[in-house]
Amino acid sequence: MKKLHPFIVGGAIMTMSATTALSTPMAAEGPAAGKGRFSQGPGMHRMMGGGAPWISIALKHQAELNLSPEQVANLEKIRTQYQDQTAPLSQQLTALEREIAGLLQQTPANLVQVKMKIEQAEKLRSELRYLRVEALENGKSFLSAQQQDQLKTLVSSMNRGFRGQQSQSQPS
Repeated sequence: MKKLHPFIVGGAIMTMSATTALSTPMAAEGPAAGKGRFSQGPGMHRMMGGGAPWISIALKHQAELNLSPEQVANLEKIRTQYQDQTAPLSQQLTALEREIAGLLQQTPANLVQVKMKIEQAEKLRSELRYLRVEALENGKSFLSAQQQDQLKTLVSSMNRGFRGQQSQSQPS
């Protein structure tokens, strides 16, 4: 059991670190609009170039994409609805992650409670992921195929520029 305990705690810490990293706002369109909140995942988000908050990008480049006022209004509505739905879930997830961290500070850690909190956090992550996919699919439905292609090209070029800046700023 003494060999198993460090393994379990280490695994829990690694899991928590990984899940925290995955749930950290990278480029999403959630509660912190303009600050980005769509985490990496499947669906149009990946198709549209990975970590880009494509609804915000589409709205920012509405003239280039030739978006109609109706399209703009629909995309803004989707973004706002997504933010309203995800804000409380994100807050709950943050609180759960703090609770897990607190539980792991105890010696010995109560693994039953840690497991329960991790399961609760995963349910929230699942709901957040679904809401993101739903928003992306809803947004996609308001763009023509040509606009989707233009947006994909725009996001792709932005990602290439970002990757280029990253590689230039990293020491060789």
